[in-house]
Amino acid sequence: MSFERLAEAIDDAAEQLELLEETESVVALNRLLSRLEAVTCAAAERLRASGAYAPSGARTPGSFIAWRCRLPRSSANRQVRLGRALAELPFAAAAWRSGELSGSHVALLAGLGRGRSAEALEDFEELLVDKARTLRFDDFERCCRYFEQLADPDGSEVAAEERRNRRDVSLSRSTGGMWFGRITLDEIAGEIVSNELDRLEQLLYEGDRRQAHLRLGREPARHELVRTPSQHRADALVEMARRSGACPDDRPRPAPLFSVLVGYETLKGRILELASGAVASPGSLLPYLDEAILERAVFDPAGRVEVGMRRRLFSGAARRACELRDRRCSHPSCSVPASRCQTNHKVPYEAGGLTSQVNGEMTCGPHNRDDYRDWVQLDEPTRASLVEAQWRAWRAWRAELGQRQAAGKAALRHHDSGQADHRPGEEHVAAASGRAPPAA
Repeated sequence: MSFERLAEAIDDAAEQLELLEETESVVALNRLLSRLEAVTCAAAERLRASGAYAPSGARTPGSFIAWRCRLPRSSANRQVRLGRALAELPFAAAAWRSGELSGSHVALLAGLGRGRSAEALEDFEELLVDKARTLRFDDFERCCRYFEQLADPDGSEVAAEERRNRRDVSLSRSTGGMWFGRITLDEIAGEIVSNELDRLEQLLYEGDRRQAHLRLGREPARHELVRTPSQHRADALVEMARRSGACPDDRPRPAPLFSVLVGYETLKGRILELASGAVASPGSLLPYLDEAILERAVFDPAGRVEVGMRRRLFSGAARRACELRDRRCSHPSCSVPASRCQTNHKVPYEAGGLTSQVNGEMTCGPHNRDDYRDWVQLDEPTRASLVEAQWRAWRAWRAELGQRQAAGKAALRHHDSGQADHRPGEEHVAAASGRAPPAA
């Protein structure tokens, strides 16, 4: 292999960078970077297997790479660790070398190759790699967590308990009087704290925004507010403590809300995650069940009731259903949680759009405004076709709803009639006497 040719190619790309299309060049270069990282980790594994690092005095291949390449020890050890994993993950190795996966994907898959889940990984590696090719990384990470729970249910419960046992909060005061802190919480406790902190932070932001609007006479930019985002978050934490101190000890505490997402097709496997998308184990919910209000949201036409279809704003069950379905801004590049998003009409309300789940999606403020600008720029025939498509989707949804409701009522009538004709204990008596029970 000629490393000189590789270096020349990199030099050429750097010189011609201004001539390349911005978005496509970033995607292409990241794909090439993944391919080069795969080859680098494979070389690190060859170094480990050969022991060629030993004559230099380095005790481990990671130490040698960190020393000679001036890398952090953690980065050097990661190269060696992923290089070793490639031998046990043939499908992931091939996808990584082709640039379809990154080292982060391979690290996730390598983490599944421990304990009882290692045997299942051999059978399902190809399926997981296919998922990694198409899913966003955070969705793929959630997929891996579910795989781990299914492959090793007991081990996942033990791991969840270990995470909860590592909870810790520390506050220390510096010599100058400033306070520094660190917090470590499990996924559920962290969700409770984060949700309340986000809520109070948003209240403080809205208050500052209103004051700035009155002061400036226009909508303010973020930098024109009296507090920065970091200061809003710090003040929200103080406000949490002040409200806690002002609350009487005998007053009932607000109950936490867990959104457990379950669909019929997923009942064959384990689905249990918070509204933010964090995967939880069933055992981790147990400490909260005696005080939590459980909200059931079944994503099935027969179990989901639309309300206020021609109302201007999404609220109540319609908004909640969109929040649980989308869980974040619907733009593929955005990760703003649904709790901080607006429920947007895909077809604007004034253009005949329904205030319905079939026409609703969660979008953050900027993407909501972008969607409306995109709509305004569409020509009239395109708008008309989108409005008609929305109505077709809604009519299909209503038809399916009616069919499922009719089927449910028919099944209930059949069950009730069978109970009326049935004489309790008849099968038991017939079995004891050796006779077949009479036909109903």
